[in-house]
Amino acid sequence: MLGGGPYTTESDNRGPFLTARRADVAVVGGGPIGLAVAWRAASRGMRVLLHDPRPGSGASAVAAGMLAPVAEASFGEEELTRLLLDSAARWPDFAVEVAAAAGLAGSAELGFRTEGTLVVGRTADDLAEARRLWSYQQGLGLPITALNATELHDREPLLAPRVRGGAHAPDDHQVDPRRLVAALRTAAESAGVVFVPSTVRGLDEIDAGTVVVAAGCGAAELTGLPIRPVKGQILRLRAPGGEAPGFRHVIRGYADGRSVYLVPRHDGEVVVGATVEERGDTTVTAGGVRDLLHAATELVPELAEYELVEAVAGHRPGTPDNAPLIGPLAGRPQVVVATGHYRHGILLTPVTADLVVDLLASGVPDPVLAPFSPDRFDGYRSAPGLTGPGWDGPELAEPGLAHPELANRELAHPGLAASGPAREEIR
Repeated sequence: MLGGGPYTTESDNRGPFLTARRADVAVVGGGPIGLAVAWRAASRGMRVLLHDPRPGSGASAVAAGMLAPVAEASFGEEELTRLLLDSAARWPDFAVEVAAAAGLAGSAELGFRTEGTLVVGRTADDLAEARRLWSYQQGLGLPITALNATELHDREPLLAPRVRGGAHAPDDHQVDPRRLVAALRTAAESAGVVFVPSTVRGLDEIDAGTVVVAAGCGAAELTGLPIRPVKGQILRLRAPGGEAPGFRHVIRGYADGRSVYLVPRHDGEVVVGATVEERGDTTVTAGGVRDLLHAATELVPELAEYELVEAVAGHRPGTPDNAPLIGPLAGRPQVVVATGHYRHGILLTPVTADLVVDLLASGVPDPVLAPFSPDRFDGYRSAPGLTGPGWDGPELAEPGLAHPELANRELAHPGLAASGPAREEIR
């Protein structure tokens, strides 16, 4: 139950842990946000439990790890863009701190890279659409510089000759989400977080002063908030011989109207993504793989010679306006929500963790959280089912939408509609 109750501590070969389930904070969900909240809270002296049967097995296991506040800035999302920029500014120090807490040599071991992002177009129509967005981004004062075809090929010679132009976003970086999650778990364990390998089916079964719900799509069942699964298929390729790919920048591009991103890793991996489908299944489809490979090789033809090593699908937790839900749950101030980050979960991990832990310590939400309050969707909220899984795994929302009444609702994010598969760059 929430509130009240004694606790005791002991130690075994895992370090300090709580013998009873009473804690200052219980975090539900072991993705990067849940892990970061737990680690930060424990580092500030709070007694923390983290409930998740399989930490890191959800959306973060599928995500590409782009930290792209500039390339992701879109029309009508100024408040979200400010939050993205805030979190991006925290990432260099956050990566260093996570690596140190996990006993790693440095942030490079998390796959944190700062070469920047190239956004490219293959046709005149592709470029016309991209330039409209770049103009908007530049109007916000964001650092993005247009490049002609020659300038692009000077930076990345492997780009297809027919790529007509693009732009460079130097402050858009990347991290490897799988390495990040492993390091965050080690950091959390070292800070004294106790991992409880259980599925939470109702918040009232948790004995803690405050519960933080960071359960991705599973938060819909636990809180009644309008969170829907947005399916994404994603591929992982490997360069011949396991050598580093022949390009350094993250490449986000348009090929004949279809968007795609290419994320190179030093270990030879290239992540190719991603579909955007308003569906609750995790089936990898022949059409999805075909479309991604076609768009990828249209931009970087050499990728046709790379090994296809993985094709997976997961769910982004989306809200009606595709902005996150961060803050106390209406009517239950002892429940704090940190979910609904859609395709920005990795990027928003540092700022979400910091703001949530500040709230846990002070009891007062930072004003920056006002646009992302869970209260903004009171009209959509249903009674919690109290039977849904409590982790961020891709299977959380199967077989369909947690809130089917939103299925045909036009979303606030330009270019995304709720009917049928679409293509859009994500994380």
